[in-house]
Amino acid sequence: MRIEVIATDLTDAKLADQHGADRIELVTGMAEGGLTPSYGLIEEVVRRVTIPAYVMIRPHSRSFCYSQDDLDTMIKDIQTVKRLGAPGVVLGALTKEKTIDETALSLLLEAAEGLDITFHRAFDEVVDQEAVLKVLLRYPQVTRVLTSGGKRSALDAVPQMAKLVRLAEGTHLTILAGSGLTVESLPAFSAQTGVKEVHFGSGVRVGGKSLAPIDPAKLEALKAIADSSI
Repeated sequence: MRIEVIATDLTDAKLADQHGADRIELVTGMAEGGLTPSYGLIEEVVRRVTIPAYVMIRPHSRSFCYSQDDLDTMIKDIQTVKRLGAPGVVLGALTKEKTIDETALSLLLEAAEGLDITFHRAFDEVVDQEAVLKVLLRYPQVTRVLTSGGKRSALDAVPQMAKLVRLAEGTHLTILAGSGLTVESLPAFSAQTGVKEVHFGSGVRVGGKSLAPIDPAKLEALKAIADSSI
């Protein structure tokens, strides 16, 4: 099992690297669900951390529907992320009808050519997750979908998470389970859903609080669970 940890600053990123994470999702504005971090932070994390750092491309938290001005900003951010050397980005775009905005997605993927792509939790706002998953299967560049199965917590969506894992099996897509997971809940959740990648924010932080520092002991315990699932 692979572990992705949210990092909001260089200290977070270094702790994630040192205590067992396999990948970082680099964001600012964690309380808003994650926004694009500063270029200085991206550059320092890429330079000083050994595990991959995937950078959030999200210009605001108002919605996942983007204007042309938003897309111009996101494309410039992606170009800068590529120049700074990060291996991947985290993005997504929806229509007002709550399905994938394929026009916007195609523009973003064109800018991100050569980067690995995670489609973020915009996926949890769509009307029909199974239909949207089939759309994403048409985009080989998108290799991962971050989701809580449409619920506030992935722990409340075990049947749906298991279904998504089954639908993605044998394809280029991996289901990355996130939101609401804890170190204690992971073994049963993994057994019930079959997920192979998990995403942690507050679940590996002091007191389980999203704005608290990463707790190395929690992350090491999580790593031990992940290793035992091999």
